[in-house]
Amino acid sequence: MKLITAPTKIELDKNLSVFLAGSIEVGVAERWQDKVIKELSEESLTLLNPRRASWDTSWKQTIDNPVFKEQVNWELEALEKSDMIIMYFDKNTKSPITLLELGLFARTRKLIVCCPDGFWRKGNVDVVCERYEVQQAGSLEELINEVKERVK
Repeated sequence: MKLITAPTKIELDKNLSVFLAGSIEVGVAERWQDKVIKELSEESLTLLNPRRASWDTSWKQTIDNPVFKEQVNWELEALEKSDMIIMYFDKNTKSPITLLELGLFARTRKLIVCCPDGFWRKGNVDVVCERYEVQQAGSLEELINEVKERVK
């Protein structure tokens, strides 16, 4: 497995590339990306992880902040370049950016979504997934297993 994290340059190879989209709300969301990385560590693939080790929650989230703008552009580039996007909605979060990404990429046929019961907008997520034929997984484990199947 090759792991690329923000803001590292995105250089993909012939292996399946998977973007880890989903809840990141610091201090609220579970660190689900760590579990995915661990479970897929033996697979021949590239994971694109937007969770930035050096993120500072005090940064202004404006287009005028070069670090913030770099992060958003990195994420958009990674989403566009990836072969697959797995998306996990933590039920304890609001995840507005993940909802935005769902809207942006629902029609691409690259998404697999896991939205557990209890997520505040699960109904909206389910309708979008049904309408655009986005595959859904019932749990994070199912999401990981689907990636493993696609690597084969």
